Amino acid sequence: MHTPHVVAVMGVAGTGKTTIGPLLAARLGVPYAEGDDFHPSANIAKMSAGTPLDDADRWPWLDAIGAWAREREGLGGVVSCSALKRSYRDRLRASAPGIVFVHLAGDRALIEDRMARRRGHFMPTALLDSQFATLQPIQPDEAGVVVDVSGTPEEITGRAAQALAGLSDTRRQYPSPPPHHRKGPP
Repeated sequence: MHTPHVVAVMGVAGTGKTTIGPLLAARLGVPYAEGDDFHPSANIAKMSAGTPLDDADRWPWLDAIGAWAREREGLGGVVSCSALKRSYRDRLRASAPGIVFVHLAGDRALIEDRMARRRGHFMPTALLDSQFATLQPIQPDEAGVVVDVSGTPEEITGRAAQALAGLSDTRRQYPSPPPHHRKGPP
């Protein structure tokens, strides 16, 4: 199954973005880009020291991911990117309007356990609280799906692919605007 859409696999640290992203890209028949590779070295140093990033740190990172997504529009691709705030997703959509989000979500205890077991990653478990505090879940007017992270990577990838297939082509390309409330008859 090939998709011409760019999919951003999002969620807090430890949800499996770096594991699910390449599996989903392979399943969809498109290239994968690791979102962490777009971070400037100053961001990695800051996170490695246990200091959360602020928005000023994130803008250049999001702009670099957005540029990659824009180049892949119509060709397809999967990129991992925490995209925790609506404003971050809006910034990505400003660069690549057709981007679709797969929000990997799950129980905090499961995510913390997974983070504690991984080796060689710059994001310490101590920053998980700041990640959850920052998270603004994907909203109904955003093109995207929420996928539970319990189970094996293959099961999670299967749920993500199935959920993406369930989105209409129109919704994938153009998120529906929020409903407008009018007074009186139409």
